[in-house]
Amino acid sequence: MKWAVLIFMIALACTPAKEKIPPAVMTQTVSGKIVIYQLLPRLFGNKISVNKPYGTIQENGVGKFNDISTEALRRIKELGISHIWYTGVIEHAVLTDYTSYGIPLDDADVVKGRAGSPYAIKDYYDVDPDLAQSITRRMREFEQLIDRTHAEGLKVIIDFVPNHVARRYKSDAKPAGAQDLGETDDKTVAFSPKNNFYYLLGQSFQVPPGYEPLGRENTFPTKDGKFDENPAKATGNDQFDSRPKITDWFETIKLNYGVDIQNGRQKFFDPIPDTWIKMKDILTFWAAKNIDGFRCDMAEMVPVEFWNWVIPQIKAINQNVVFIAEIYNPAEYRNFITKGGFDYLYDKVQLYDTLRLLLNGQRSSADIHEIHESLSGINDKMLHFLENHDEQRIASRFFAGDMWKALPAMVVSATIDRGPVLIYCGQEVGEPGAGAEGFQVDDGRTTIFDYWGMPEHQKWMNGGTFNGDSLSAEQKQLRQFYSDLLNLASRNPAITQGGYMDLTSSNMSAGNINDRIHVFLRFAGDERLLIINSFNTKDQLIKVQIPIDAISAMGLEADGAYIARDLLWREVEVGLSQGFQFELNCKPFSSYILKIK
Repeated sequence: MKWAVLIFMIALACTPAKEKIPPAVMTQTVSGKIVIYQLLPRLFGNKISVNKPYGTIQENGVGKFNDISTEALRRIKELGISHIWYTGVIEHAVLTDYTSYGIPLDDADVVKGRAGSPYAIKDYYDVDPDLAQSITRRMREFEQLIDRTHAEGLKVIIDFVPNHVARRYKSDAKPAGAQDLGETDDKTVAFSPKNNFYYLLGQSFQVPPGYEPLGRENTFPTKDGKFDENPAKATGNDQFDSRPKITDWFETIKLNYGVDIQNGRQKFFDPIPDTWIKMKDILTFWAAKNIDGFRCDMAEMVPVEFWNWVIPQIKAINQNVVFIAEIYNPAEYRNFITKGGFDYLYDKVQLYDTLRLLLNGQRSSADIHEIHESLSGINDKMLHFLENHDEQRIASRFFAGDMWKALPAMVVSATIDRGPVLIYCGQEVGEPGAGAEGFQVDDGRTTIFDYWGMPEHQKWMNGGTFNGDSLSAEQKQLRQFYSDLLNLASRNPAITQGGYMDLTSSNMSAGNINDRIHVFLRFAGDERLLIINSFNTKDQLIKVQIPIDAISAMGLEADGAYIARDLLWREVEVGLSQGFQFELNCKPFSSYILKIK
């Protein structure tokens, strides 16, 4: 029996029946908390369940823009979502043949998988033809998706990939008068701030030895172990080697922002480098299509000075557009906010990594507050998540192996501060990322390189009805949990606007809890939430003492009597009197959001 079901049934059996908490406490509309739903259109709408490794688009199918219907959007919004991050929209290198539509065939030796990496951009001014019902109307179909999304009160985020492009980048959809990347480069010099790429003079690009993009099938017309690139260009992950390894981003080439990487990273920013101007024009193009936000891929591999220059110019077009940085270096966080101008940053290497280790018994719950303290002043700028396209699925054997086990980590992610929180398509129904899909091996991730269907998500999609009727009872309960949690996180003023106070350290020092229990307060006005999460593998009887300074901060009377009712499971209630101390039997991997009244 799964953890949440066990918790729910024990609560019903052992706790006296209490009056249900009125829905009104869950639905106070207060702005301030962004909740993002990430989806790949390629995967989201695909109804075919063949899932043949390295399968073609005809064999395995592909989702389309038009599959993301009004009903689908309404169901997503029900989860408490405010923004949808459409991943893999911009045209990237693929192995499907669209030459009859005037789109050049990509070389199989520098494409990962049949569907290709969404981050190997082939044309910044176009969208992926895979995603269109009518190839010739592909941009219009995406614009209609933007309109549908906005009509349902949701905002649109897309990827901006500034650091690298596909090895065979060529825009056939660029505006009249626009120059292509590399079109005017001087290929006789290794580096020039006027160039868009870095060149390895006297060297030709070599395909990584042993790369077999189609498994044992080498019948693809462009699969010959060769790729004509002379002089070779630097590879996307800063590899200045004409013979990149399979583990490198060999399918991409590095863009030159005026930094001479091979000579002490000298900066040449005056006059403004050509790449800056071209990338600003690309952002302007998409902002003009009413895009509400850009998730900027590997933003820290691009100089912060570029972001300082470009973000204000895009916000002058749309002041409400948000910029999210994929960044993994905490030493650069404040720099990318204060100087770079980013609205939000990934919180991967601190909160995500800590929560994941805590779930596996390798960290202490006290570490969470240390992270919060280290980010003092910018906590509200951190984007929290437990899944995205880069990370292993919670339900996979590589992470938790159980779709319920990570619930306390999700509660922490969603409620610890005012910053945004993200969930990945399928997370809410326990998608496990199972199988070796082709280029993607069996590693607990849902492939971004292959044509594929997500079996558990397809049960919710249910043939395009999006009614979830094919889900199991447990999956329906899990999705309801995410809906309850995210709606609370996005609307309750204690979370969207309120203060924070850690109670973990004081209660741990008093011997009330062990280092697998995490306790904190969020409060604003009459909304006072006491949030308790257990990462224990067994039942744990705990004591919680709310200190006098916390009582005062919440505006409570020290000699008053209060109750706290759980907003998640609705059956747990504790009394707060006699020094504001109480006991609670926490089930394994359980969470409680107690509203103090």
